[in-house]
Amino acid sequence: MEELIARVTNRTGLDAATATTAIGHILAFLQKEGPATEVSKMLAALPGSETAIAQANAQEGGGGLMGMLGGMMGGGGVMALGQKLISAGVPMNQMQPLGQELFAYGRETVGEDTMGPIVAAIPGLSQFV
Repeated sequence: MEELIARVTNRTGLDAATATTAIGHILAFLQKEGPATEVSKMLAALPGSETAIAQANAQEGGGGLMGMLGGMMGGGGVMALGQKLISAGVPMNQMQPLGQELFAYGRETVGEDTMGPIVAAIPGLSQFV
């Protein structure tokens, strides 16, 4: 996980704590929305991923009023992830570089056979990776 965090901070300019939280949010999103087999394989290849997910989920704390309204209105997907990243301190213009770096690292670690189906399964994700 340290190598991924370093790559994200170098590419985006985010501090390590923000990068770690953002990575945790993205991984939690993939775990929820992506194909279970491929996501499990990716997470297993990223030591520390479960901890990052748990920390991101703990910081979320229920999402407040906006999270509740989004849930009631069926809000979710990539847009909901974007809101979590903004709340975590990721500027809008750094979301795509963040996603690109995370998925490049994933491809290097577990290959396109694992990462491709994850991207294909989640509507709207391809524009960020």
